Amino acid sequence: MIDTYGRRITYLRLSVTELCNLRCRYCMPEDGICKKDHAEMLTEDEMIAAVEAAASLGVRKLRITGGEPLVKKNILSICRRAAAVEGIEDLAITTNGIALSELAVPLREAGVNRVNISLDTLDPEKYHRITRVGTLDKAWAGIEAALAAGFDRVKINTILIGGFNEDEITSLAALTQKYPLDVRFIELMPMYDSGDFGKAAYLPNTEVRKRLPDAVAQENDGGVAELFRLPNAQGQIGLISSLSNHFCAACNRIRLTADGKLKPCLHSPQEFSIKGMTREQMRAQFEHTIFSKPEQHEDLSAEQRSQAGRNMNQIGG
Repeated sequence: MIDTYGRRITYLRLSVTELCNLRCRYCMPEDGICKKDHAEMLTEDEMIAAVEAAASLGVRKLRITGGEPLVKKNILSICRRAAAVEGIEDLAITTNGIALSELAVPLREAGVNRVNISLDTLDPEKYHRITRVGTLDKAWAGIEAALAAGFDRVKINTILIGGFNEDEITSLAALTQKYPLDVRFIELMPMYDSGDFGKAAYLPNTEVRKRLPDAVAQENDGGVAELFRLPNAQGQIGLISSLSNHFCAACNRIRLTADGKLKPCLHSPQEFSIKGMTREQMRAQFEHTIFSKPEQHEDLSAEQRSQAGRNMNQIGG
């Protein structure tokens, strides 16, 4: 389906839960969230009906997100059923990796093609500081399990944060030389409740390029990341410049929250509910959402925060 600005919408990001086993400072409050009533959240059947409705309109790529999707007890069933939906050609999942040591193989067997793992530092103390409760060894065990499970692609997602991890850019990028994985540096976004980051935290991805002079530009693969490769690397480096060089003109995605709200734009307060709808009603709501996509979001900075109205764990990272 094509929106009012000529963009073909082929990508759905489906959040299956707002809950998480970490408390990352840029994603959710320290005390977690007020757990919603079960009746407010999408059921598994509603999620699959939504995927079917989206696929009928041309969505081909599905990413399962959260919160942390692997805390969802029925995550394997959701993935298995979603992978079987006619029209879905690519099923990916984004996770913090904490539970991957046990679930990597079952997820692959359920039809997940690719996995993205959040990792902002290689320093155990800093990892605990940014996640508030996490331990690096568990996350790294998840990465190793993902590499062994045979996914088509494993990516590391690193949020670039000034004053926290810019001194680790070279060591994080070097993971692409040591392992068959990609590393993507993502500019920190000023979300609803990420107020403990000052102006200096919002570094542009030009800082990554400065510190990786040997990285050679690669052909775009159809995604939003600017791609590079280090000498003798097994994987690529991706730069996602959400603030300094936003990619709204090429946006091909919509989002569905765990409580059943379609968001035409991550940074817009607009939401359209599909909770309680039939598959055909969902299809109509997807069409309405796609036609409601704005041309672009407002400029973002430390002073000008996202208008999303939710934290990232409530939208889908």
